[in-house]
Amino acid sequence: MKPLTNTDFFKTPLILKITAFSLISITFFYFGKHWSNSGYQQLLFFPTPQNSIFISPNNDKSFNITPLISQNQSDQPPTDQAITLTPPPIYPPPDESPLSVPNPTFGIIDSDGKMTDDFEVGEFDPDIAENWGKGTENDSASKNFKVRVRKYELCPESMREYIPCLDNVEAINRLKLTKKGERFERHCPEKGKQRNCLVRPPKGYRQPIPWPRSRDEVWYSNVPHTRLVEDKGGQNWISKEKDKFKFPGGGTQFIHGADKYLDQISQMVPDITFGHHTRMILDVGCGVASFGAYLLSRNVMTMSIAPKDVHENQIQFALERGVPAMVAAFATHRLLYPSQAFELIHCSRCRINWTRDDGILLLEVNRMLRAGGYFAWAAQPVYKHEQVLEEQWEEMLNLTTHLCWELVKKEGYIAIWKKPLNNSCYLSRDPGAIPPLCDPDDDPDNVWYVDLKACISRLPEKGYGANVSTWPSRLYTPPDRLQSIQYESYIARKELLKAENKFWSETIAGYVRAWHWKKFRLRNVMDMKAGFGGFAAALIDQGLDCWVLNVVPVSGSNTLPVLYDRGLLGVMHDWCEPFDTYPRTYDLLHAAGLFSVERKRCNMSTIMLEMDRILRPGGRVYIRDSLDVMDELLQIAKAMGWQATLRDTSEGPHASYRILTCDKRLLNH
Repeated sequence: MKPLTNTDFFKTPLILKITAFSLISITFFYFGKHWSNSGYQQLLFFPTPQNSIFISPNNDKSFNITPLISQNQSDQPPTDQAITLTPPPIYPPPDESPLSVPNPTFGIIDSDGKMTDDFEVGEFDPDIAENWGKGTENDSASKNFKVRVRKYELCPESMREYIPCLDNVEAINRLKLTKKGERFERHCPEKGKQRNCLVRPPKGYRQPIPWPRSRDEVWYSNVPHTRLVEDKGGQNWISKEKDKFKFPGGGTQFIHGADKYLDQISQMVPDITFGHHTRMILDVGCGVASFGAYLLSRNVMTMSIAPKDVHENQIQFALERGVPAMVAAFATHRLLYPSQAFELIHCSRCRINWTRDDGILLLEVNRMLRAGGYFAWAAQPVYKHEQVLEEQWEEMLNLTTHLCWELVKKEGYIAIWKKPLNNSCYLSRDPGAIPPLCDPDDDPDNVWYVDLKACISRLPEKGYGANVSTWPSRLYTPPDRLQSIQYESYIARKELLKAENKFWSETIAGYVRAWHWKKFRLRNVMDMKAGFGGFAAALIDQGLDCWVLNVVPVSGSNTLPVLYDRGLLGVMHDWCEPFDTYPRTYDLLHAAGLFSVERKRCNMSTIMLEMDRILRPGGRVYIRDSLDVMDELLQIAKAMGWQATLRDTSEGPHASYRILTCDKRLLNH
């Protein structure tokens, strides 16, 4: 056989095929790389197992994703929210269990194939408050990622004190009936007509005077309205001195001061014992809430309520003073408090006709009054002897007798009744007695948009609600009604309450140490998803001089009876709708696990805008929630002008939860 020469070797068909294939491969690689550099994503090659990172061709490029926001919204496509971009999930090594929630943040891949998040997403612009309105977009940038979101605009000046569900003039004008107070109830804007802007503060707004000085004086510029001074100055409610409003502590029926008035009630009925047996009080038609303000020093929590009527700023004054208060009216719907909530309900010249419509309004008082509790009425029919007023007194006596209330004391201009401890008196009445007992299937704790009922709410057969401990031991004692509420866990409820208390006690202790909460000016605090009230109890344990309104969302279990049995204020609310309070009334808003639930029902931006409305400039927000909502919340917060920071929980950077802390800046007037 003839040996192959070098020339013959290159002429063989096999070598020609190999050469041709190599040339074609090189050609395709060249064109692929060229086209990728022209705007298409590159293929990333990892030739070795070393920790190598290749820079994306999209590095330092910015993307305006505002038109895509509608893809993340459940109802409507607002144009001024951030959209959360989620990278592909990073799968863990086979020897680890997958994360239950993929990490939606951006980071780098370490040697174990995990995404780390030890980096800055972007710094808040410190000039945002001073320059608000000069720009149209908010940038949140890191080295490799940038998102632009349109800033929310400022609302017109006419909306400085806007309460959306109570100032809906269009809906109020459509009402066919108003004689029962329908115009003072909730009439929320329809979808597509909600506010989509930031409510401005008044010109000259100043940081509120701290408690306890605020009980006696507030800045005029923060609530610049003199109508109450003109109408009630002679009754020792309020006066104006230079740049401040002063509150002497009087009221229409207690012009000599609330303290003397409270002493009189205590002397009339010694068993009331403020701050011991009597912890929770409802003050109806509260004026500027001096009654509740002076009860605070006696360890009593008073919910002061009044409608937004001709004296429309009375609740605003109460909250500016640092006193618990809400806008609410006795009209056609149940108030948003549970049955047996209050040990005492007080009405001093509250201008309510308790006997109208078969006593339906006093029956609502009876529903909210704890078994064995007291109703105090200070009004002209009690002490005046004019014929019309005497007839009103007789009607009141007749109605309270049918309610099985006992008139325990009538002295001067005050009359005090006591509610029975059980149903025995109700059941012993003649058949067909008016008002009747409510149906056995009526839930007296069902309050969200529920019509008033002209019937007597039954008391629990086991005495639940009547056997609460005295203050302060009731705060730590699991109440009987913990077993009767509708809750997802049927057993071990006491253990759940104790576990919640322990969790928040440790968590708030950490906040106080790490974030110096005792240096904050905290007075008016709201827990937006309160559960059993562990957050509020922890603030009390820490000795913080504040009060907490515990909100129970309609989307969860109704724990209101437990809250009131523990001696904590609470209210039912749907966070897909606005809250019934004035703008700039809370120093701290706390939301734990709220957004991951409510985002299934409404836009998160809707809730965040409402939070901005009710939060004071200089106020703080703490949101503790799952990772998959945090990026969007962070962008919304910055679009509203808040200084926002995303922080790890105590579980560390790989936990499935984060804490978003925000400070609200004072925007341009």
